[in-house]
Amino acid sequence: MRTGVEPKPAWRRIPLSIRKATSEALGAEVTTGRRVWGGYGPSPTFRLRLADGRRAFLKGCSPDASEFMRAAFARELTVYEELHELIGEWSPSVYGHFTRDDWNILILEDVGPKSVPPWTARPAKSIVQSFARFHAANKGVALPDWLKRPSEWMDDPGLVWNWTRDRGSRIERSAVASDSAAEAAEWFARNGPMLRSVSSRLKTTPLPSQLLHCDARSDNLRWKNGRLYLVDWAEAVAGPPEFDAAVFIQSIAVESPLDPETILGWYREVNPLDPKITEAAVCVAAAFFADRAWLPELPGLPRLRTFQKRQLVVTLRWALRRLGVETPMWLRAMAEVPAE
Repeated sequence: MRTGVEPKPAWRRIPLSIRKATSEALGAEVTTGRRVWGGYGPSPTFRLRLADGRRAFLKGCSPDASEFMRAAFARELTVYEELHELIGEWSPSVYGHFTRDDWNILILEDVGPKSVPPWTARPAKSIVQSFARFHAANKGVALPDWLKRPSEWMDDPGLVWNWTRDRGSRIERSAVASDSAAEAAEWFARNGPMLRSVSSRLKTTPLPSQLLHCDARSDNLRWKNGRLYLVDWAEAVAGPPEFDAAVFIQSIAVESPLDPETILGWYREVNPLDPKITEAAVCVAAAFFADRAWLPELPGLPRLRTFQKRQLVVTLRWALRRLGVETPMWLRAMAEVPAE
């Protein structure tokens, strides 16, 4: 079933040389290729059925892909190649990869169709606790130098609310609140120091780093036979698990009626988290969406900003709740706008 509006080519539109090379790599002819919808980009993705009955998943990077998409593909391939011992229990098997005619192809184990949404309490708890076990299993494991540490990936000033210092930047980003933009700009001016102080903990507090997926959400996971599979590892970094947990939990809360604190409680039953660092992580997640949700939609990603607005509402309300700060009226008004 199609769940996205992003353009994705049909299997028959993929060059014959690529289709033949895929069959060669798998050792059997590909008889059908069904597009996998979802996500926020136009990457060619397919569930393949082979003549011998096997299945596989293919992800491609075409010659006309943007530099951003090419870089992401290369990062993901590096993770699968170099961190397979760390992620193996929580990722599909790699069947092969190749480059031909300026196409880059990654072939993985097919772990089935989307599992969620809908998010209900029972599967959500199981999935979140498996995610917590991923973090728990990787505590103290040595990581390669090429994985970015917080000092690198937190270098983006937008992640620590630095734009709240500048009146023009506050006005720009407050446009996300539509008719309440002026109220939002005043609120950011008053509360900017608090948001900057809390979020900066993630960068300044000495913390042991461990492997983070950094893009865990419903499009990037499968729940099959009681096992969690994480896909799309392009954003993997090293850092505190509080950040990975916060990013994942907000994505569930956006797509469901589940309360983020309830979801966090399920996670902490398996892998305890530092409350202060958790506050910082939620603030950083909110900062990310506040810094981007006001921007125009990107070509090829027509749903991204709309979804980021919903994520801003969830993460900022969650952050303020943890900090004991009342939700402002402009944010309440955003929450009441129906999802598009």
